This record gives sequence, structure tokens and C-alpha cells, in this order.
Amino acid sequence: MDIATLGGLILGLVLLVVAIVSKGSIMLFIDPGSVIIVVGGMIAAVMVSFPLKLFLSVGKVVMKAVFAVEQPVNDMIALLVKFAERARREGILALEKQMEEVNDEFLRNGIQLAVDGTEPELLRDIMMTELSYLEERHKTGKSLIDAFGALGPAWGMIGTLVGLVLMLANLDDPDALGPGMAVALITTFYGAILANLVFIPMASKLERRSKEELLLREMMIMGILSIQSGDNPRIVEQKLNSFIAPSDRQMSGGD
Repeated sequence: MDIATLGGLILGLVLLVVAIVSKGSIMLFIDPGSVIIVVGGMIAAVMVSFPLKLFLSVGKVVMKAVFAVEQPVNDMIALLVKFAERARREGILALEKQMEEVNDEFLRNGIQLAVDGTEPELLRDIMMTELSYLEERHKTGKSLIDAFGALGPAWGMIGTLVGLVLMLANLDDPDALGPGMAVALITTFYGAILANLVFIPMASKLERRSKEELLLREMMIMGILSIQSGDNPRIVEQKLNSFIAPSDRQMSGGD
């Protein structure tokens, strides 16, 4: 679980509630009609914008932003250096016996290609192609969340127009002015909160996770090719450490 994402959402909501309660009642900001307009409108508009199969995957995309498990870079470097040591000592075919230690499918497939004697250039092309399609899938998932972030304020404004119409249509009824004004203002409030606290930050988190994962996989490719070429394990470690910050290299013993 990503504590920062979940903690940020909770903190934002708590601060918002505290600010509201300090000046009035939280019940003033609860309006079912406004929720229907904003949330229902966003969902309907995103359904129009994307194929149904992709729209139905929104839950998985959100879960990835909130509950994704980060792969420790230093652990991956240590594993690749370990493989390099064994390959240099016993030959690259010996790595086939260690496939059960590899949980990452991308890394496992790459090592298997190296063990099978695939030419380095072909191995790189295969893995880079897989990497490019992975990046495209990440962009597609992020675009789904981006759409929610962009449409939230828009549907808030639509709700505002609905509220204004209801209010102006009942100017001769003072009792109807309050509910109409409430819908007019609260829908904009809901749209802004959903966009700026939930969906836009979540899209940014997904973009960052994508960059981190792509960098990790580029490091895997470098490690596999280095192992395949028979590089000294110390050289392999130095190559892989170039992918991370100097402070992290010190923690892994790379500097």
C-alpha cells in the first residue's frame, strides 16, 4: 500500500471537514442531487470517451495508484549481481536453475532468452518492444484517470447551471431559492474537490510510478545483456548503479 497516496487523501478530507465544521455545519455541504450530477455525469462522460472494456478497468488503475507494491531497486541490483557471479563461475546455462528465484515475469523472460542463446541485439529488441507496449498500457490507464480529473469541474459547472435555472424559475417562491442556490454552488464544490484532491493527483502518481517501473526494467535489460556478455560482476554492479542516485548506491554498497 502506498501510504503517501492514502494518507494524502485522508489528510485532505480531514482538513476540509475541520475547516467546514469550524465555520458551520457539515450538513450544509451534503446534497444528494449534486452528487448525482457530478459523479453520474463524470461516469457517463468517461464511458462515452473510452471503450467499455477500458472503462471497466478503472478500478484496477485506481488500485494500482493506491496499493501498488514498489520493487526495491537495490534488491534487484543484488539479484542481478548474484546471477552475474554464478554465470561467470558456472556458465550462463546455470541460471536456468535459479528461475524459481525470479518473481518478475519480465526479468524471467529476459534471462530465459539469454540462457537460450538469443543474440544480444535480438534480445534487446524483444525486451525493448515489450517495454514500449508496457509504457503504452500505462499511458492508457493514466488517460482514464486524467479524463475523470478534467470532467469533474466541467460537470460541477453543469450542476451550477442546473441550480441557477431552478433558482431563477422559482423567483416568486422564496422557499425554492435556497435549494436551487445550494445545488448551484455545491456541484462546483464537489467537482473541484474530486478533480484536485483525487483524480489529478492520482494521475500524477501513476505517471511517476510508470517512469520508475520503466527505469527499473531498462536496468534489468542492461543487467541481462551484461551478464550475457560475461562481464565481471563488479562491472555489472557499476553499470546498474548508474541507474540510481549516488545516495542509494551507497546504501547498496555500489560506490
